[in-house]
Amino acid sequence: MAIAPAHSQQLRVAIAAKVAQVNLSSSTPAVVSDEKGQKLGELQPLQGSIVTANNDRIEFGNSKVTQLWVKPQQGGYIWIGDRWYRGWVQVIAVNKQLLAINNVNLEQYLYSVLGAEMSPTFPAEALKAQAVAARTYALYRSRATSQKPFDVDSTQSSQVYRGLSSESDTTQAAVNATLGQIVTYGGKPILAAFHASSGGHTENVEDIWLSREPYLRGVTDYDIGSPGYEWTQPFTLAQLSQSLKIKQVRTIVPDRTTQFGSVMSLTVSGDTTQTFTGSQFRTALKLRSLRFTISPTPTGFTLTGRGYGHGLGMSQWGAYNLAEQGQKYPSILAHYYQGVKIEKLPAS
Repeated sequence: MAIAPAHSQQLRVAIAAKVAQVNLSSSTPAVVSDEKGQKLGELQPLQGSIVTANNDRIEFGNSKVTQLWVKPQQGGYIWIGDRWYRGWVQVIAVNKQLLAINNVNLEQYLYSVLGAEMSPTFPAEALKAQAVAARTYALYRSRATSQKPFDVDSTQSSQVYRGLSSESDTTQAAVNATLGQIVTYGGKPILAAFHASSGGHTENVEDIWLSREPYLRGVTDYDIGSPGYEWTQPFTLAQLSQSLKIKQVRTIVPDRTTQFGSVMSLTVSGDTTQTFTGSQFRTALKLRSLRFTISPTPTGFTLTGRGYGHGLGMSQWGAYNLAEQGQKYPSILAHYYQGVKIEKLPAS
């Protein structure tokens, strides 16, 4: 599939899914149309409208349609749910519920993602590295989801996206300075995974996720001293029982770990015995990472760990420290993504 020009690349971001209604508004006059492009009406500036699901149709005024498009005019912003966004919104009726999708220019989308995923106060070179990684990830996802109604959502399961509220001068500057630049391997955008910090060493992707990628290899991290480098989390037996659904927990024993110390599976014994994947255990106990050791205490167990996130790809705090040491964003990216190139998308 051909890569669209950088200046015109649009991204479809799911803002709200499986909801009964969506609040919409616009900062300027906005044209409302159906899936065929037929105009249904207009929204006046700052006069909100609530669209609701009625079986497999969307109610807007006296109209009932399967899809609704609201496009602000004159460069205006669109209000979706509880915040302002650039671009426009598409609302789709799906199984008697609504799906609201923000259609937004890729570069403008990144203005927001950058501020939501990394502190705008980080060094400029770290922000640039994050901009290139986030652009690459979004493009990777859009190529894989071309036949689906949206490319990414607005949460951590894709990339956090908060519209205008997470933009800043520094995030805009980092995006603009790296306009259209992506990380490629074999001429294709990579799965540019990133995380807060790894606790000293990132992981090989096949040890944490499923498929092996030659560019997502474990490398030395430079995140020492970061907020997520080390952590300690105590649990009482009652807390473990509630979270793991196992009463009277007696032992928690790691069965398999990666060469860098992340727990891949472990067995918990109590009134029953159950084996968890590392990810299942982390999710159940809301742990910062998979890299931890376990110690019994008089009231339960204490987990002592390192890192924050899945530990794959670029470490944001590692990027911070490398930038502070004078490294430029291309070398930061080349460290965390092995054997890659930085290429620029064709301009429109």
